[in-house]
Amino acid sequence: MALVYTKESYYSKALKLLITLSTVILLGLILTYHALEIQLFVVDNCIDDWRIAVSCRRAVQLTAELGVCLVHPVPGSFYFTWTAVHSDGHELSTARVPVDLIFALPMFLRLYLICRVMLLHSRLFTDASSRSIGALNRINFNTRFVLKTLMTICPGTVLLVVMLTMWVIASWVLRACESYHDPRHKNLLNSMWMVSITFLSVGYGDIVPHTYCGRGIAICTGVMGSGCTALVVAVLARKLELTRAEKHVHNFMTDNQLSKRLKNSAANVLRETWLIYKHTKLVPSVSPSKVRSHQRKFLQAIHSLRQIKIDQRKLTDNANTLVDMAKTQTNIYDVVVEMSIRQTKVENRVDVIEDHLRRIQLQLDCLPSLIAERLNRRQQNAT
Repeated sequence: MALVYTKESYYSKALKLLITLSTVILLGLILTYHALEIQLFVVDNCIDDWRIAVSCRRAVQLTAELGVCLVHPVPGSFYFTWTAVHSDGHELSTARVPVDLIFALPMFLRLYLICRVMLLHSRLFTDASSRSIGALNRINFNTRFVLKTLMTICPGTVLLVVMLTMWVIASWVLRACESYHDPRHKNLLNSMWMVSITFLSVGYGDIVPHTYCGRGIAICTGVMGSGCTALVVAVLARKLELTRAEKHVHNFMTDNQLSKRLKNSAANVLRETWLIYKHTKLVPSVSPSKVRSHQRKFLQAIHSLRQIKIDQRKLTDNANTLVDMAKTQTNIYDVVVEMSIRQTKVENRVDVIEDHLRRIQLQLDCLPSLIAERLNRRQQNAT
């Protein structure tokens, strides 16, 4: 049988002391991170007093992070009495539970630091060009942007890692809550089985939680299963969606088929029209049954022709995707730029014409004086 160390053992105290030391180091690193953020904010905005950068939001965020990372099992052995009502509603169970359980469960909230590590050490987000493009487009490189980018690049891998991680965490937390009141949960595999059937919304009922902590974990697992199912459906739908090139090829093939069907329907309309005319005007004795048969086929051909035209109209509407709209916008922009250039040239030519007209006006203004001067000279020469 495996050796089990108690809370009073030297190894337990040493492990808790190590956890406390690592928690103190983590708190120091968090304070250093926020201090560097404040310094960068001061430098970017040319602020003299760093206290201006400490807004209410930043203060609340720092306080929440310190509070989350501060919770940990303290060295020592402390216990409390936990009474739970079983699922039948009658049986009560009382157990002596260590206080470490209360302080150990919130430590999983420290997993948010993984996203921060990815943000600070990923080449995709630390590249200078990426930062410049993000600044020009007013994009903040935060945790939300990191998750969106990862879901765009590798959605299947991200969902698989998240589901497996949450499965293991929920199983461990469920075992920690239920093992003191139900011996079956002392085996981690049983807790993993219950989390799995709850995640998949099956719920066989062979293993049920008895404490409010375990029931809360079951509720969170069910909600997480519904959300992950919706995300999986969305990822599959996006994977099965046609690409831009495939959409163009599909639209081209469909348009060719509709064109052939349109020609056939038009030919059927002409054929039935000729046959109706033939059986009513060119035969010695009119057969009403044949006429009605060809009239019926004539109406069917017209209906088929109209339906094909509707399908072609729908295909044309579906072909106008966002990419085509972007192309249209780009073409319109090019046309506007060209018109602006031409307008500038026309304005320059108008300015030149105005200069010439101004010179002509000045010459016309000087013309009467020149005529009078010439007439005076002629009169003087004549005398």
